[in-house]
Amino acid sequence: MTTYIDPERAQFEAFKTLDRDHPIEMLNLVKFRAKAQYPDGHDLAKADLTGAQAYRNYGTETAPIIARLGASILWRGAFQTTLIGPGDESWDAVFIARYPSAHAFLEMVTDPTYQKAVVHRQAAVETSRLIRCAPVQGGESFG
Repeated sequence: MTTYIDPERAQFEAFKTLDRDHPIEMLNLVKFRAKAQYPDGHDLAKADLTGAQAYRNYGTETAPIIARLGASILWRGAFQTTLIGPGDESWDAVFIARYPSAHAFLEMVTDPTYQKAVVHRQAAVETSRLIRCAPVQGGESFG
C-alpha cells in the first residue's frame, strides 16, 4: 500500500491556487500506525505510544489553534466497511473539519505551534486522505 502522510508540493500548490475566500470542508480519512514512530531524540520516541495515542496528542495541541481560527469538526463517524472502492483500505478516524476559509487553513498549517504539534500526526499516521471540498446546499436526492 502506498502511504500518504503529508501533502506533496504539487498538491499543496494546487490547493493554494483555489479560491481562498469561502468556507472549506476537509474530509479526513486516517489510518493509524500500530505503534507511533517519533523521530529519534523526540521526548516521546521511547514512550511506546500507539498511533491513536499520538494522534490524540496532535488533537490536544492543535485544538486551541482550531478554535482561534473559527474552525470546527463538523462531523465524525466510525468506519465500518467500504461498499465501493478499494477493499484493502480501512480508516481509524473519519471526520470533516470546517474552516471559515482556506486562508484560515493556511494560517493553521503555518502557525509555529501547529508546526511543532504536527510531529504527533506524523508519528501517528500510517496513511491518510485529506480532501478539500466547498460546501454546497444539501438536498433530498443524489446528483
